Amino acid sequence: MAVNRVGFVGLGIMGAPMAANLLKAGFALTVWNRTPARMEPLLALGASAADSPAAVAAASEVTLSCVTNSPDVEAVALGPNGIAGGAAPGSVYIDCSTISPETARRVAHELSGRGIAMLDAPVSGGDIGAKAGTLAIMAGGQAEVFDRCLPVLEAMGKTVVHVGPIGSGQVVKLCNQVAGGLNLLAMAEAISLARGAGVDPAKMLEVVGAGAAGSWMLSNLAPRAIRGDYAPGFMVDLMQKDLHLVLEEAARKHTPLPGTALVSQLFQVLQAQGRGSDGTQAIVDAVARLAAGQDR
Repeated sequence: MAVNRVGFVGLGIMGAPMAANLLKAGFALTVWNRTPARMEPLLALGASAADSPAAVAAASEVTLSCVTNSPDVEAVALGPNGIAGGAAPGSVYIDCSTISPETARRVAHELSGRGIAMLDAPVSGGDIGAKAGTLAIMAGGQAEVFDRCLPVLEAMGKTVVHVGPIGSGQVVKLCNQVAGGLNLLAMAEAISLARGAGVDPAKMLEVVGAGAAGSWMLSNLAPRAIRGDYAPGFMVDLMQKDLHLVLEEAARKHTPLPGTALVSQLFQVLQAQGRGSDGTQAIVDAVARLAAGQDR
């Protein structure tokens, strides 16, 4: 049976444009956000407002969330006035946050006892991909639930892949953050080397970004960093939260990740400077601090 009624909880930098794309795809959308003012642009586009996550779920066949961390997911899913309190048996909860795989499994287990299915479906692509509807979405959960919800996910993403049982989506997202973090470090070191040698980093990027060393980070974030534009597409604090999840998961599995640990330490430099709300491209400044005499 086709899904028509969709809910969305959490309308931040990522959630708001993701929800807008669900409206554009023709879904009847109900929304809730802890700060009510964030709902207004979506209400103007035709969404309906709810006064709690439970009310969102009661109005929806599929309810999505995109919030900050594991405790937030547990609160909106299982807490007072949470999704579990309003969702009907047979409905689906899709969490698009980046959280601990163990939290995803625990929430799914609790919901299954109430007849509610769950997918953990974190996303990659930043605010640019969220606005364009071109996110990469990695989903864990039962295959039949994924198939039922695929049109919902495809309204927000270009690459949508079922990666395994519940919790697998979060594991793949953590892998994504490992690769993304190391690409950020590579970007920062390349810029630092160019500046230290007296080469225009913009010219360096023009060539390197078009060759075998090109990456999303070089194309999208490096130009911002060179301009000194640190407006967040994804904040340092959030990336650091994700890297802590990576390192916790790696420790549980006795998997050494030396490069990831280094990237986390460099972001810690920025946090110590009070720059946790800057975009992740600010890692360029953390690397520059290691080179005496270099300016931005």
